[in-house]
Amino acid sequence: MTSQQIQALLAPPNVPDANLKVVNLLNSRFQTVDDLDELEALVLDAQQRDDELQSNLALSRSKIDALLADTHVSTETYIHTAQELSLLRHSLTDELAELSQELISTLSDGEGKSTLLEDIETLHRNLKELQSVKSYVQVAEHALKLSELSAERIRGSKSISASSLAEYQTLQAFVAKVSEACSKVENGSSDQTLHLVQFLESIRDKTWADIRGTLSSSLNAAAEKIGWPMAVDYSSASAEDRAAFEYTFRNLLKLQTWGEKIRNPRPPQQGLGKDGLYPLQALVQPISLRFKYHFEGNRQTNRLDKPEWYFTHILNVAHEHRTFMESVIQRLLESSEYQGISAWHEFTYLLLPLLSRKLKHTVPSLLPHPPLLAHTIYQALTFDAALAEEGFLIQETSAAKQRDSSDKWEGVSEVILGNSQWFDSWVHGEQQFAEDQYHEIIGASDAWLIAADDEHDEDSHNGDMKSTTSARRICSLVEQVTDRYSPLPRFEQRTRFLLSAQLPLLDHYHGRIVSSLDAFETLSSAFVRAVPGALGVNLGGKEEGRVYVDNRGLTSGVEGVQRLCKALLSAKYVESAMRSWGEELFFVELWTEINHNSSLRSQAVASPLLPDPTADSEEIPSDTLFRGLLSRYEHLVNRAEGMVVQQVFGEIESLLKAHFATPFPDRISDHADEISVSQTLLAPIALLSSHLTFLRATMPQAILTTLYRRIAARLAEHILQRQIIFRGHFDLREGKNIRAECELWVETCRAALGGGLPGGRARVEAPWTKLLQAASLASAEGDTWAAIVEVTFGTQDDDEWELAMTPAVGALELGREEVARILRRREDCGR
Repeated sequence: MTSQQIQALLAPPNVPDANLKVVNLLNSRFQTVDDLDELEALVLDAQQRDDELQSNLALSRSKIDALLADTHVSTETYIHTAQELSLLRHSLTDELAELSQELISTLSDGEGKSTLLEDIETLHRNLKELQSVKSYVQVAEHALKLSELSAERIRGSKSISASSLAEYQTLQAFVAKVSEACSKVENGSSDQTLHLVQFLESIRDKTWADIRGTLSSSLNAAAEKIGWPMAVDYSSASAEDRAAFEYTFRNLLKLQTWGEKIRNPRPPQQGLGKDGLYPLQALVQPISLRFKYHFEGNRQTNRLDKPEWYFTHILNVAHEHRTFMESVIQRLLESSEYQGISAWHEFTYLLLPLLSRKLKHTVPSLLPHPPLLAHTIYQALTFDAALAEEGFLIQETSAAKQRDSSDKWEGVSEVILGNSQWFDSWVHGEQQFAEDQYHEIIGASDAWLIAADDEHDEDSHNGDMKSTTSARRICSLVEQVTDRYSPLPRFEQRTRFLLSAQLPLLDHYHGRIVSSLDAFETLSSAFVRAVPGALGVNLGGKEEGRVYVDNRGLTSGVEGVQRLCKALLSAKYVESAMRSWGEELFFVELWTEINHNSSLRSQAVASPLLPDPTADSEEIPSDTLFRGLLSRYEHLVNRAEGMVVQQVFGEIESLLKAHFATPFPDRISDHADEISVSQTLLAPIALLSSHLTFLRATMPQAILTTLYRRIAARLAEHILQRQIIFRGHFDLREGKNIRAECELWVETCRAALGGGLPGGRARVEAPWTKLLQAASLASAEGDTWAAIVEVTFGTQDDDEWELAMTPAVGALELGREEVARILRRREDCGR
């Protein structure tokens, strides 16, 4: 029953509706009077019906009350249940939310804990890994067991054979099988399988090393009994010891032979690898221990400044064991398949890693100390040269098959020189050292003093060439630099040293001499600036960066010429030295390689200190490496010679002005038969004598000859022009006086030069010949004069004229026109 039905039943009766219904019922039942007879019966029925209804109403009310009470109780029960269910729903909602949160992956939230699903997955993954690890461990265990069995078999066997290496071969096959199986595994686990393969390969290699170490220990034990590692007197050892040594030596050779067969055979060109011959490598072990003890520990023998100690030690070891290697070990090798290897060369080759390791460890400590680094490199190059001189050849070692037969052994020095950083540090240090030495030479107090010949007899390339101290020391420094880099094995390294440290020295010295000559030229002014390096010129006091000088004191007389001679001798000495160096085999080979190598040729083109190389790489260069600098020094020598000539000639010319300005009558004696020299001529003649005397004492013979010829030729031409040709008319007496003056010039030169020129009188007179002939013409008399005039102004051709003139004056150097002009100067010529 619904609540609406219950409310309808509990509602009170509707009286109007009930009355209406009664009226309608009565009207329908009692329409007539006759119908009233049934009224009483109807009332009784109604009353009875009313009683029944009252009874039913009371019963219904009681039921309703009971039902309401029950309904109320049920409602409260349902409400309570609903509340509990509501609470339960909220609780379930919370639990559901919590469970949902727990299902979120920890990968998306770094702060959350792992979910159960993830935990399960992790455990499952760990289980698979543990299963893999188990397999991994089982594989490793099996490999280790095979390794132990292999080592035990070698210890228990007397000789190397297929049976003694059976376990190792099994191990090798097992490793190959595992490697092949792992190569088929999917990419997801390839890293793990790769580690497994690497581990197994390391076990395999260590097993072989253990086998080799076992036999090496046996060999070393046997070698100790015959005196190894000291020098071995094999003949004095007992027969048993020698037999034991030879047996263990051959055993190791057999092991190496078997190893090449069963251990992943290498291609033929790879040879024996870096290990070399096993028995010789075993013999090197005690030597290596001694080397470490002396040169890699804290003993006094381990010094950075004494690299020659450990280089000499290795040379001594190689030398003292050479006889034993060539007589005993070589015989053992010849009975094996390694007869093509030289025992001593192989032994020496296996000693070299000791030095390589030492250098790699030492050189980084030497980089801040350029002198020690240079000394170490020099000792390394010396060691390589000494070893090559001993006859060491890399082609006769186990490393020969790894190299081209034409390859040259680079040497231990390649450890340093092959490292670009170390090599650059060395070159920079040598360059700085050379520059410091250069500045010390130039700045020395005796830099521009002319050195005596007997002070430098060792300078064979310049013979008896005199020079300044600085020029000799510069050449010596250049040769010292050559000595330091000439042992370098590569032409690229030599070229780098040449361009960085050597040629700049010659260029700097050239620039210093040029600046000195420039300074000398500027000294003709009364007010000049100081020029550094002015060949020993003391320029006096300074005022505000300027220097006041005395022209006459610095540029005149013998002192001025002396300064020019210093520049000339310095430049000539270096020029002569460069000519000699250019012909040396070392520089010829270097220049040829620069011309033929494209990279070196590009460096030569970029350098202003080298001549342009030939374009054809096959063409033999015709010039020398120093051609570029040599041409600059040649120009400098010519300039200095020209300045000396100009200096001497200019001073004499200046003094001759007074002589030429004096009229002839005032210059000759009053006595008719007496020939005298004018007083105005004494000063220039004395100056010429002083200059020539100084040049003879200072300059070498070749330069002296050149300078004298040029000075005398200019003076003779000047005197000829001013004294004879372009002078006024003169008579015979004056002509004889002219001849006497000209002969006086020649006699002055002969007296000043003495024996300084080869060829004697004729060599001295040669530059004056033209003037002397002109003087002879000016002083001719009698029939000779008449014949000369007649022939010169006659109708004969030039050839006939020259033949006719020869008896009178000799072989003419004057032309017919010049002779005519000279003759016309005589007042008695008449033509």
